[in-house]
Amino acid sequence: MSATGTPRFVRLRVEVVLEIDDPRELTRAAVARIDADEFMPEEERVHARSVAHEDSAEALAALVEPFDLVHDVPGVELVQASWSSEEVDYDPDAWEWDLDEEDEADTDDEAPA
Repeated sequence: MSATGTPRFVRLRVEVVLEIDDPRELTRAAVARIDADEFMPEEERVHARSVAHEDSAEALAALVEPFDLVHDVPGVELVQASWSSEEVDYDPDAWEWDLDEEDEADTDDEAPA
């Protein structure tokens, strides 16, 4: 809640591009996390293991936990989270990957306060 007693909700968007330099290590870590999840039903566990072995993006998604991003932030409670992971063609020199340029475009579109 804010100082006025009215709850405020904020959507935080984060985009991260990662290079997978050891897919086998990533898969092992994902399967270990899946196996350690005591609340995951066995049928879901079997499926999760299978997709982690087939797809590095799925293995990564099994390891990423949005709660870990904000659990130590004072005055914040995670209400809802969703995330996805997909393989992408990444070219650091291409204009579509220039995040600073995107931020500048967003700033230019904003009306003065």
